[in-house]
Amino acid sequence: MEHLKPMEPTRIHSNGDSLFQDMTFAPDIPVYVTTAAYNKDPCPNKLHLGIGVYRTEEGKCHTLNVVKQVEQTLANDLSADKEYLPITGMPEFNKLSAKLMFGSGSPAIKESRVVTVQCVSGCLSLRVGAEFLAKHYHQHVVYLPEPTYGNHPNLISAAGLTLKTYRYYDPKTLVLDFQGLLEDLGSALTGAIVLFHACGHNPTGVDPTCQQWEQIRQLVRQRGLLPFFDCAYQGLVSGNLDDDAQSIRMFGCDGGECFVAQSYSKNMGLYGERIGSLSIVCKTADVARRVESQLKLIIRPLYSNPPIHGAAIVTAILKDRDLYQKWTNELKAMRDRLVQVRRQLYDSLCNKGTPGDWSHIIKQVGMYSFTGLNKDQVDFLTREYHIYMSSDGRINIGGLSSKAVPYFAGAIHDAVISSLPSSTLA
Repeated sequence: MEHLKPMEPTRIHSNGDSLFQDMTFAPDIPVYVTTAAYNKDPCPNKLHLGIGVYRTEEGKCHTLNVVKQVEQTLANDLSADKEYLPITGMPEFNKLSAKLMFGSGSPAIKESRVVTVQCVSGCLSLRVGAEFLAKHYHQHVVYLPEPTYGNHPNLISAAGLTLKTYRYYDPKTLVLDFQGLLEDLGSALTGAIVLFHACGHNPTGVDPTCQQWEQIRQLVRQRGLLPFFDCAYQGLVSGNLDDDAQSIRMFGCDGGECFVAQSYSKNMGLYGERIGSLSIVCKTADVARRVESQLKLIIRPLYSNPPIHGAAIVTAILKDRDLYQKWTNELKAMRDRLVQVRRQLYDSLCNKGTPGDWSHIIKQVGMYSFTGLNKDQVDFLTREYHIYMSSDGRINIGGLSSKAVPYFAGAIHDAVISSLPSSTLA
């Protein structure tokens, strides 16, 4: 065989310019800018209430004891290997995740109408679902609640879908704008996709009641809309996994179709493992098989197949009765602490006589609270008290320790007082 002579490298630009020299800088991602600023701040009393991570009293990312136990067991299993998973992920993980979401008695599961695929976190679960809809669904308009999780617009629009919003939260009353929600969904484009937060709405902490969810379900089905749930906080809202899945189960058992993106980042503390799933409830088992075949073609060019470790942890916990009980006990304790910190913050503000009604803090649920603080007040907290949080006033209750509540309440009090007109203080 003839040996080829090595070719001289071809110089593309004689002047040495980069192909990307005209590229502009991308805009900063606020939550990561806040984190970077916090990390650089040398103040010993600084607080980080921005990014959604459940933390210990010492401010460390909380690792559940049951997760530590399972990881030790996995590490001691010398028979385990690191073989690639199937495109759709670990089969047992998928089965157990669907059961956790829709319930053990789910008619859709019994009738093989649910397709579940393991995905890389809740974010990629949303993205895979969006890619599937962009390719296979006739309507490309998605309605998002206003406000919503900051990455929702990015994940959905990146698939080529068009974004619209529906009213959700009333910033004046600090409660759910239920009438506005019904009006907007009632006038939505027929067949449009509607994104819902299953529980623990991010960023507001405001959820519909079960009765309101039933009204929403009826309206969605009457209008021929397609519900797409984002479920990231199951168990952290009520302390009960079944109760926190009620909104999804209402849609999952009515014979209609729906999408559910599921994440284990928060309720198992598996943030860095990036473990989640996408479930699609279909009309028939035959449709479910077709959908699964097409999901494989969506996943293959995105990440080929998902990672194994997070799925192994989740599967071990969900399939073992004792481990499952330990998990639910820890989950309940985490939720109870969130409620306790909310109450402590509310009481502290009331005791200080901070102007305004702060009852919304204890009425809201889950990991977040929309405090009602404006951007100037948030800037004041950062500048004067080294408290880092979202500019819209959202705080991560899970990142606030009990011992830090007095400091935080005092800072809020000063921020509110400083923003009042001088005539009010006279």
